[in-house]
Amino acid sequence: MFSPWARLSFAVFAVSWGANQFAPMQLVYREHLGLGSGSFAAMLGSYIIGLIPALLYFGRVADRIGRRPVILAMVPVSIVSSVVLLLGAELPLLLYLGRILAGLASGMAFGAGTAWMKELSAGAGVGARRAAVSLSAGFGCGALFAGFIAQWLPAPEVLAYLVHIVLMVVALALVWSVPDGHVPRTVRGSWRLSVLSSPRFRWGVVPWAPWVFGCATVSFVTLPPLVSDSVSDVSIAFTGAIAALTLLTGALIQPWARRIARHGETVGIRTGVGIGVLGFAAATGTAYTDGPWAVAVIVAAAILLGAGYGILLISGLVAVENTAPADELAQSVAVFYCLIYLGFAVPFAISLAAPHVGFGVCFGAAAALMCVGVMLGRTVPSSARLDERALTHPRK
Repeated sequence: MFSPWARLSFAVFAVSWGANQFAPMQLVYREHLGLGSGSFAAMLGSYIIGLIPALLYFGRVADRIGRRPVILAMVPVSIVSSVVLLLGAELPLLLYLGRILAGLASGMAFGAGTAWMKELSAGAGVGARRAAVSLSAGFGCGALFAGFIAQWLPAPEVLAYLVHIVLMVVALALVWSVPDGHVPRTVRGSWRLSVLSSPRFRWGVVPWAPWVFGCATVSFVTLPPLVSDSVSDVSIAFTGAIAALTLLTGALIQPWARRIARHGETVGIRTGVGIGVLGFAAATGTAYTDGPWAVAVIVAAAILLGAGYGILLISGLVAVENTAPADELAQSVAVFYCLIYLGFAVPFAISLAAPHVGFGVCFGAAAALMCVGVMLGRTVPSSARLDERALTHPRK
């Protein structure tokens, strides 16, 4: 029988699959529904409407009453989101609702699931690595398989979502009996989180956190359309494959990233930023190449940006684990996820700026801003750089 953490890992994987299965479907909906790129971008972004409130609210609920009730309630929400998206093939307005529900399910899963994974895992940083791998693998596989289904199988606007529904049913069966050892709070307390009072978090994590998904989303949202003429026959599958390459690279690099984190959080953060900068440098090459060379450049950029995403994701989760009290862990992780999801705005900002200054300048500016974000952590006064145990609340 699978271990408890592995069963929980599958549930996080499955809901992450559902969060990203929509990404490669743009050309499908353009053909079947006449959907423009602006409408699709709005549908893709409506996910945030459900995600952010759910992260903040259900992270707190998970710390109050336990992790298991939140995860069990998440599964039917995720299933309903795919049912609604499936019905959206006939009524496009339902696509917005389906994306909002997918965000709600993700928000319920990510904070509670990451905190629960830590409690089911022995060893510093092991839970963070397992959660990051589950999330990244789900994101990557959801985009990959939805892209392949949309490219080559019949009725993709239905079949892609049926696959996810089956995965969530399996996830419910697996996670049903996973033990929850979290001890809920016995006092009401305030909404103030200890992690937000930590200079190490405010200066050492917050400034660069949006670049976790900033790297990933530029890779699979901004880059594939730049070579659409070169891959026109398989453009849907190519978009899904680039998303999968980016996110699965982020998952596969996690064991190495955790070893880096053992040398200190800042080592992992600087390594992730450095690789992300190299990824943006490679992306800049798309402005000066075309044809097969441009495709090769995008593949290289996807690997580098995926590696940067993966290292930064686990570095941030480890930083939160080391800073947050045990009875605030799910909420603190939820705050970190809210910050990294701000990175979804980066492709939109690039789309506005690129017609005026060019993609090369945009990618260069992104790399510079990443460096500025990590350098801000060095401005924390030495008096604020407390011993790690002093930063951790005694209740942990």
